[in-house]
Formats: sequence, structure tokens, C-alpha cells
Amino acid sequence: MKTVALHRVKDDLSRLLRQAEKEEIVITRHGKAAGVLRGFASEDDWFDYRLENDPRFLDRVARARTQLREGRSTSLEALREKAEQEVRESGG
Repeated sequence: MKTVALHRVKDDLSRLLRQAEKEEIVITRHGKAAGVLRGFASEDDWFDYRLENDPRFLDRVARARTQLREGRSTSLEALREKAEQEVRESGG
């Protein structure tokens, strides 16, 4: 992780943003950490970041983990078997 003073960020944002695609850059103000510059090398990286920081998604993950711990989950194999059975019953 690289550290850069705010006045340098203002002067050289484009170059620093390209560097931030590879590593986060801590921005300091008066010698103290004030923020982080994080770049995205691809649209997938941007999507992943948004997903990982979306409170709705994080809530769904937490609920799913709770259901799993409480035994209220369905395995992928059970879902496949159910789907196959429904296909057989429908004559497909």
C-alpha cells in the first residue's frame, strides 16, 4: 500500500488512479491518513466492489449463513433432484 499527500493527489490524480488499479493508495492530509484511492482494472472489479459493499447483498449473505447454521438450507444436489423429478413428472 502506497501513501501519498493530498497536494500530490490533486496534482497527479490521473497517474495515481492508474497506480491504484494495482494497489490501494492512502491519501494523507497534514501527515494523517484521510482516505484511500482504489482503482478498478476492469468492469468486473468495479462490479465486485459494489457487490461486496452493498448492504442488501451483505444482509442476504448473513441471512443465508444463519439459515445454514440452523439447518434450514437446501443443498444444490437436492435442488437438482427436485428439478429432475419435476421434469420427469411433466413428461419432459
